[in-house]
Amino acid sequence: MERPQHYRFHQGQKTLPFSDAEYEARLGKLRAQMAEMGVDACVLTSMHNVAYYSGFLYCSFGRPYAQVVTPTETVTFSAGIDAAQPWRRGYGDNITYTDWQRNNYWRAIQSVTGSGKVIGFEGDHISYAQLGLLDEFLAPSAKKDIAPTTMKLRMHKSAAEIELIRAGAATADVGGYAIKDAIKAGVREVDVAMAGRDAMELEIARRFPDSEIRDTWVWFQSGINTDGAHNPVTTRVLERGDILSLNTFPMISGYYTALERTLFVEEVDAASLKIWEANVAAHELGISLLKPGATCAEVTHKINDFFAEHDLLQYRSFGYGHSFGVLSHYYGREAGLELREDIDTVLEPGMVISMEPMLTIPEGQPGAGGYREHDILVITEDGNENITGYPYGPEFNVVG
Repeated sequence: MERPQHYRFHQGQKTLPFSDAEYEARLGKLRAQMAEMGVDACVLTSMHNVAYYSGFLYCSFGRPYAQVVTPTETVTFSAGIDAAQPWRRGYGDNITYTDWQRNNYWRAIQSVTGSGKVIGFEGDHISYAQLGLLDEFLAPSAKKDIAPTTMKLRMHKSAAEIELIRAGAATADVGGYAIKDAIKAGVREVDVAMAGRDAMELEIARRFPDSEIRDTWVWFQSGINTDGAHNPVTTRVLERGDILSLNTFPMISGYYTALERTLFVEEVDAASLKIWEANVAAHELGISLLKPGATCAEVTHKINDFFAEHDLLQYRSFGYGHSFGVLSHYYGREAGLELREDIDTVLEPGMVISMEPMLTIPEGQPGAGGYREHDILVITEDGNENITGYPYGPEFNVVG
């Protein structure tokens, strides 16, 4: 039997997160940039760009995946272990590469790009080893890093994207209410987290019955575990007076949304309440600053000034917000739209960004713990629209 280096295996019906017109619009903008840069073919390798331009969110497990975009073609490349799922869940063509022979992945890509072309690649994703194989198998006449260009294109959301993100924010709220209902002294972090995750997955299944249900998660933290924003769930048992951090993250077709709230179990002491109220005030200030024409750095400095006036700036540990879209804790980052001192991006209508100030008071000090509020805002023509509904602050979130 002669085994092929690559082949097409297409079966079933295509089911995509967005319409064909949406993907054609995205590809059209990319192709316009390719023409301007003199790029003949883009070899996209990241989960976020492959998902953005095709709808297919791959599962790597150590295997490489890609999408090639030329002026006339769009083709995803996947491993045989996935069979026809990448074709069913991706816009355009799909080629399966085999592992009978080393580097059939690159032979499959070369069958579409050809040799001696100007190749666009993702400099912030492709490894040094894979870049060497790109040179070996595609023999490009030149290479150009298209990662910054694709990031800027993804930062501006279409109406269809905003509609999906809005549904995601509502789903995050569902998880938040389920978590609130599960909180009481004597239960474990993991039990509360599971209640939120289950509620969100059921809501996604209700809202998007044709979608793949995958990757939704919760970080629910208590006590000292609240000191970091991304601390995993543990089996710590909640106690009366504990500070809590509620973090729900529904995933819908590769699109991440989030809800983050500070809570306390049954009671909050005076020192903690003072810090909590200051963080809520910073949160509200930040929301008021998110409008067209403002820069990320300007917003950051104004919130910094507020915290400095309250002698709290030294307890801030990261930026005040970031872009939303094709994003998760293991792929994607539109770093050009983050609320940090070193980002001068001007906010424009159609961008989607969070406001999420956090203060971490060290153990042993009054009010020790991590305080964080997080809302998602859509930048409009004259301000912003807050699409997060779950309430923040002490009046609603002293629970159990």
